[in-house]
Amino acid sequence: MVKFIHTADIHLDSPLKGLEVHDDAPVEEIRGATRRAFDNLIDLALEEEVDFILIAGDLYDGDWKDYNTGLFFSARMGKLSKSGIKVFIVSGNHDAASQLTKTMPLPDNVTLFSPRKPQSVKLDDIGVIIHGQSYSHRAVTENLASQYPQYDSNYFNIGLLHTSLTGREGHEDYAPCTMDDLKSKGYDYWALGHVHTREIISEDPWIVFPGNIQGRHIKETGAKGASLVSVEDGRIVKVEAFELDVLRWAVCQVDLSECETCEKIYDVVRQALEQALDQVDGKPLAIRLILTGSCPVHGKLLDQTTQWTEGFRSIAVQSGEMWLETVKFQTTRKVSLEEMFGEDNPIAGLLKSVQQIELDGETLFRLVPELSALKNKLPAEIQTGDESFLDPSPDKMEGLRNEIQELLIAKLLQHGGAK
Repeated sequence: MVKFIHTADIHLDSPLKGLEVHDDAPVEEIRGATRRAFDNLIDLALEEEVDFILIAGDLYDGDWKDYNTGLFFSARMGKLSKSGIKVFIVSGNHDAASQLTKTMPLPDNVTLFSPRKPQSVKLDDIGVIIHGQSYSHRAVTENLASQYPQYDSNYFNIGLLHTSLTGREGHEDYAPCTMDDLKSKGYDYWALGHVHTREIISEDPWIVFPGNIQGRHIKETGAKGASLVSVEDGRIVKVEAFELDVLRWAVCQVDLSECETCEKIYDVVRQALEQALDQVDGKPLAIRLILTGSCPVHGKLLDQTTQWTEGFRSIAVQSGEMWLETVKFQTTRKVSLEEMFGEDNPIAGLLKSVQQIELDGETLFRLVPELSALKNKLPAEIQTGDESFLDPSPDKMEGLRNEIQELLIAKLLQHGGAK
């Protein structure tokens, strides 16, 4: 029997985003998460006595700050080499951005496929041939798969490729190709990388994204790991998913519709967070808390978000190894403005005016000129991504407008004497 591990998108030494600013966060655990997940990968390979490991791109996370990342990788490859385990790698878009990786010699048991054209490596002792091509630069937009050779009938054929296929949300459209492009090559297994969520595209032949081995932010929730593939008499008999991550990300949505007191809100949130922690098999948990529902204390929530957030953080750390990435207040009012004040009440008219506020990026920066000056001084990383600073896109502005409206309404209701 032949056994191999298919992994991808390791992003070695990539920082986990979203927890560093919190005083109670496990800083060292965050910094070393990708290394410890990679150690779990090495341990799995040794325990299962695999013949080889396939890394389908993005082993690294762009250019290194120094050589420590490469030295760490080389040391782990040395452990595999002592057990006769080979490693085959195609570079992906993040690897291609690195300069230091191009100068460090690879260990003897590691093969990095050429970026110039598809390359085929034969393992005659076990009857396997691996076809692959690395990225020559970061943004590869041509169909690399189309140039891969046809299968060799004398071997078990594997295609190793870093690709977005026909496109995946949240991932750049690199090395695009179709499932038919891959199937036309006649390979037995396609080991893909680039997409960070595990996905089995096909079982005839097997076409697999294993996902990354460690979630790095709130968009990478759930279990992360690699695939262990078993081959017998030239046929795949098993493809198993193994969890390798050391810290899990999750989104916890809590309905507060039935909560009429502050104490009840804390109780409901505590139960939800403890339940989420029970589902991660003892791993530390970074969680985004989203509060929803038509809530009787909606106004109090919006009026004191900082105090509520700190209260929820306290509940999280009391529950175990759990940290709140952020809290989203998305509750709504229990009753309409008309039910509160009637049609002709002056406060009702004022509140309706608040609801009609129109807001877009241009208007916001014109009304508050200081925001534009501040935005220009911020580093690029704060202005991009899921939680970028004052993103002027229509969706973000719509959400910001709604938040402002509801906050003003809550303030007016409070001063107007409404409960």
